[in-house]
Amino acid sequence: MIFITAKFQVLPEHADDWPQLSREFTEACNAEDGCLWFEWSRSVTDPNEYVLVEAFRDGEAGGAHVQSDHFKKAQQDLPKYLAATPKIVNFEVPGTDWSELGEMAVDR
Repeated sequence: MIFITAKFQVLPEHADDWPQLSREFTEACNAEDGCLWFEWSRSVTDPNEYVLVEAFRDGEAGGAHVQSDHFKKAQQDLPKYLAATPKIVNFEVPGTDWSELGEMAVDR
C-alpha cells in the first residue's frame, strides 16, 4: 500500500473550521475505490496543525487519487486557508491495514 502522512499548518483564523473546510475533499477521498483510509487529526501541541493519515491500495490507486477532480479542486480551494505548504512523508509498505503494536498489547 501507499502510506502517506502530511502536516497542514492552517491559518489561525481558520483552524477551528478546517474539518468543515476540508469535509467535501475528505468524503470524496474516502469514497475512492483504492482509498484504504483518509483521516484527519488535530495536533495536541499546535492547535493550528492538522495531520492527515492516508493510505491507498497501491501506486495505481494513489495515482488515480492525485488525478481526480476532487483532488484538483482541493488544490485550488484549500491553500488559501493554509499558513504554509504542507509537509509530507510517503512510503510504499507491505499490507493493506494497520499492524498491532505488540509492545503495548492489551489482554482483556
